[in-house]
Amino acid sequence: MSEITKTKKQRPKTSLIWWIFAFVIIAVYFFGLGSLPLVGPDEARYAQIAREMFDRGSWVTPTLGNFNWFEKPALLYWLQIVSYKLFGVSEFAARFGSAVFGLLTIFSLWILGRQWSVVGGQLSVEESNSQLITHNSQFSNWLALISASSIGLITFSRGASFDIILTFPITVSLVSFFIFEKSNKKLFTTYHLPLIVFYFFIGVALLAKGLVGIILPLAIVAFYYLLSWKFPDKAFVFSLFWGTILSLLVASIWYAPMYLRHGWTFIDEFFIQHHFARYVSNKYQHPQPFYFFFWVLPLMTLPWLPFFLASLVKIVGGQWSAISKSNPKLTTHHSPLTTFAFAWLLVPLVFFSFSGSKLPGYILPALPAALILTAEYVCRFAEKSRKRKIFVQIVALATFAFVAVALQFFAAGFARHETVKNLIETADAQGYTNEKVLNLHTISHNAEFYAAGRLIRDADGKLKKFLGVSEVAEEIRREGAADVLVLVPLEYLQQLTDSDLVEAKVLDENGELAIVLVKNK
Repeated sequence: MSEITKTKKQRPKTSLIWWIFAFVIIAVYFFGLGSLPLVGPDEARYAQIAREMFDRGSWVTPTLGNFNWFEKPALLYWLQIVSYKLFGVSEFAARFGSAVFGLLTIFSLWILGRQWSVVGGQLSVEESNSQLITHNSQFSNWLALISASSIGLITFSRGASFDIILTFPITVSLVSFFIFEKSNKKLFTTYHLPLIVFYFFIGVALLAKGLVGIILPLAIVAFYYLLSWKFPDKAFVFSLFWGTILSLLVASIWYAPMYLRHGWTFIDEFFIQHHFARYVSNKYQHPQPFYFFFWVLPLMTLPWLPFFLASLVKIVGGQWSAISKSNPKLTTHHSPLTTFAFAWLLVPLVFFSFSGSKLPGYILPALPAALILTAEYVCRFAEKSRKRKIFVQIVALATFAFVAVALQFFAAGFARHETVKNLIETADAQGYTNEKVLNLHTISHNAEFYAAGRLIRDADGKLKKFLGVSEVAEEIRREGAADVLVLVPLEYLQQLTDSDLVEAKVLDENGELAIVLVKNK
């Protein structure tokens, strides 16, 4: 196989239509980023943690409600702090870093496609037939377009959560490894430099979401060599020693000061409870069946699901034939990029399927691999005729248009049930800006951001869940307050309004919760 070169003569040209798509992609990824309130429990919690660090001028210790919060590393919080400095504290600022990392993930895949597209023509006949699609000069553009228009990447790039923050550095690290693997071994910039980038971004991934940031890239690389029926060269084996040190040095900019400040408490909470216990048990109440990610991941490739499934069937068939017959030559009809993407897809899929705790975003680091396989098939489909090219481009544009329309006209209605922003704003508008906020028969983590500093907590810092009107009345007496605001599910609202212990005035409701002004009789 020929090596990756960087001669200008080989570089594919980018036509005007692709520049237009690039502009549309950037516009869509930032469109309406701050128009929706923070939804669900996680966005609000993470945005509030960053706000508390921002207010204290701290870059090390995450806190929530001024209590230490050691569940996740600091990279997302750092991005949010920088955004708060630039744009002020807002929903837009909380999500800005995620949108940037989503776009950078797309750009990283474009770089991968660009490098693979410029492989020269010195292929054997067998290799030339198998790698025709990925050596198409426009493959990088198709890969970027397919990636940018996938529902999974669009969705998670618009959320203030850790999943896209992890996916970007893992993508860069694996792209860099593949460039190294297929590079000119005599050139530093195409051989040693990609290895340095590989390990550097493993360190960044450690800062993004912990140990999974190093486990996944190294396991994917190992599985790629296994599927390729070959051993890594000496340079890569040697790099495991200095590269691991580099990764740990990068990660140590946060882990070292955290350990020095908090010692075993940090180790226990961060690693033991939120790494190992979360993986081997359902301690944090996110149970799903083993096959959960086997249907979640394909759905993330929409609207390109048929192409993804077709590509998957082809590569699985080829790999199975090679394994069952112990004949690596049977896999030569797959390009190295296809084999690498398959390894990248399968490792996270299997790893997270064995986890006792499952959330849809966990599988996001496998999505770039699914999109590579999808783009290969789309490229083969589109390059057969002009009509097919136009069809694929129309599907992508329709997806972007659908997202924009949904955000503009429909998303707010959905978000209304997933946030307490409007409830708190209604209370504030009526002059109840300083009253404590209690959770009755529920715990609204979304209130962490919108009712910051006003929530009642237990001694360990967790939000307190009141289980009856009598407890609310006792809290009012204990606080010595004239009244409080109570967030309560609608099915329990009558307990307050009909109580002989308190006077209750319903201020607003969002279809799930009501906010009630309560005072003792």
